[in-house]
Amino acid sequence: MTESRIRVLVVDDSSFMRKILSDILGADPRIEVAGTARDGDDALKKIAELSPDVVTLDV
Repeated sequence: MTESRIRVLVVDDSSFMRKILSDILGADPRIEVAGTARDGDDALKKIAELSPDVVTLDV
C-alpha cells in the first residue's frame, strides 16, 4: 500500500521565509509543498484551489 504525502500550503508575508519553510518541508519525503501564499487573501484562494491537508501561518 502506498502512503500519500501530506500536502502543505505555506503562508507567510516574507518571501524569504516562504522559501526557507518550503525547502525544509519539501526535504521530507512524506511532505509535498502544494503551494505558497503571501497573505491571508491569497491563502484563501490557494486553499480553495489546492485543497492542502495542512496550512502553515506566521504570527
